[in-house]
Amino acid sequence: MSIFNTILEKLGIQKPAVSAGTAGPAAPSTSVPSTTAAPSTAPMSKGSYAPPGLTTAPQGPAAMPVVDVMKKLDNLAGSSSGLDWKVSIVDLLKLLGMDSSLDARKSLATELNCPADLMNDSAKMNTWLHQTVLKKIAENGGNIPQSLLH
Repeated sequence: MSIFNTILEKLGIQKPAVSAGTAGPAAPSTSVPSTTAAPSTAPMSKGSYAPPGLTTAPQGPAAMPVVDVMKKLDNLAGSSSGLDWKVSIVDLLKLLGMDSSLDARKSLATELNCPADLMNDSAKMNTWLHQTVLKKIAENGGNIPQSLLH
């Protein structure tokens, strides 16, 4: 499992499993059965055609549930931990019980495609990494406030 996926898992954010070859059993088919019947004669708008048996419009993707990351991390941090996950990637990783060593952070930065010029300056890499991790958490359904995504 990737480091970032571990972060999402620890925050209770579930990424959809869509990788080829790793999916579970095939879902039952929802396609309209093939038929030799003549096309529907129901009035339709010009140029449209509804296959026989189709009674509802296809549904779009389900809405992504929002996870209260702020509350989870604030609760983990408590008032006496001294960890400030809002400004420090090291503190964020520590709160989640993950390895926060330089090697671990470099691995995470590589996984998230950190620019090569930042990889040799740990302070710049950490700043980039913290912002990128928060942004990606938000993209995956975490409620990260805009003030932290600058």
